[in-house]
Amino acid sequence: MEQTQPDEAFERALDYLYSFFNFEQPAEDRYASAKIDIFRPRQLLSHLGDPQNRYPAIHIAGTKGKGSVAAMCAFSLRAAGYRVGLYTSPHLQEFRERIRILTPDDPDGRIPPAAFVHHIEQLKPAVAATPGTTWFEILTAVAFLHFAQEQIDVAVLEVGMGGRLDATNVVTPLVSVITSLSLDHMKYLGDTLAQIAFEKGGIIKPGIPVISASQQPEALDVLRQLATEREAPLSVIGQNWHYHGRTPTTGEQELIITHSPDPAFIPDDTTFPLALFGNFQLENATLALAALQVARPSFPRLTLAACREGLAGVVWPGRLQILHQSPDTPTLLADCAHNPDSAQKLSYELRHHYRYGRLWFIFGSARDKDFRQELAALLPAAAGIITTTVNHPRSATPEELAALAEELGAKAYPAVDMDTAVSLAWTLAAPGDLICVTGSIYIVGDLLNRWDSLQSELIQKGD
Repeated sequence: MEQTQPDEAFERALDYLYSFFNFEQPAEDRYASAKIDIFRPRQLLSHLGDPQNRYPAIHIAGTKGKGSVAAMCAFSLRAAGYRVGLYTSPHLQEFRERIRILTPDDPDGRIPPAAFVHHIEQLKPAVAATPGTTWFEILTAVAFLHFAQEQIDVAVLEVGMGGRLDATNVVTPLVSVITSLSLDHMKYLGDTLAQIAFEKGGIIKPGIPVISASQQPEALDVLRQLATEREAPLSVIGQNWHYHGRTPTTGEQELIITHSPDPAFIPDDTTFPLALFGNFQLENATLALAALQVARPSFPRLTLAACREGLAGVVWPGRLQILHQSPDTPTLLADCAHNPDSAQKLSYELRHHYRYGRLWFIFGSARDKDFRQELAALLPAAAGIITTTVNHPRSATPEELAALAEELGAKAYPAVDMDTAVSLAWTLAAPGDLICVTGSIYIVGDLLNRWDSLQSELIQKGD
């Protein structure tokens, strides 16, 4: 019998996984509590020997910043010499990014194709014995299996959707973290901050410390109530932790912790160089440090120096990432601003921390996002916008995005794909202008996957 090549086996394993996913079904239908059974992931994992119980974990939910906080925690623990399982979603460029094991010798650590195939085969009998299993439940089980079999020291787990009903919510972590909350995915998480806080706060476990970003009062009230009911000690950034930031003449952003609850670990006025730029990353880094401070008794090698190294060296693409900068060309920047609040924060960063002649956007969005409010936040300062498609079955069309941008008073240019959009932006923009690609993690991932070939074409065109 002919041997299946490794890449073919990986693609077949992916096909099996995605056979449980209906791309055409709205996200709110997939997430509806009538269709999600929080006990089903436990049943699935029990068939596998409960791999999620074989290592400690840090569990992170929120609307914005949870991926950045997860990466900061993981890179700090890696810098301390630990094997760190990192589970995040969605992926930016390649599927295997979702499941990674970071080690002192490997800062990437994405799951090998052969391991993914092996775990899928292990899972198939358990899936058959667990009716109604969803694709994310299967993927989460793959991550838990991989982490257990590779004998990690700690897992850093990002919630997929919401929190209360999420497949990752089977863990009992060392600490639960809730990043900044805002209105997003309202059709299935609720249309008020209180409802969203209830869903995200579903990861709070009895007696387990919880760290929260600073929140709007109605969201914080819900989190406090949940923490009180579950006797979970709650720390809030801005109340128990205080910080500010500065940008030295070198241009690198620094975080200064002016007060922490554990000065023996992080003394007051300690400075941390940050690899990730943006005012919002100051709070994300403080959240990561607060989570690490709670988890630290389990990790004796986790020192202040390791945290400094982790925050200074973390790699998390697509967040205010400058891809190209030259005095003879426009500057190209990419940022995964995926909801109105993120778009407002991006607009603030562009106005206050970047210097350019004119500002141009390349924008794409899924149809079920509130892209009208995103565009309303971005467009006032823009010379123009090129709209294009997101690599997703529910992408809004370039034409409908362009029409909406024109309604909002902007000059808009629809482009059929990313190559066309970037080439057009390069033609419209002048040296010293800034081109910002944003609107969705999918559009930024598409750009990053295409950038090497696009860059060479653009440079040749300019010669």
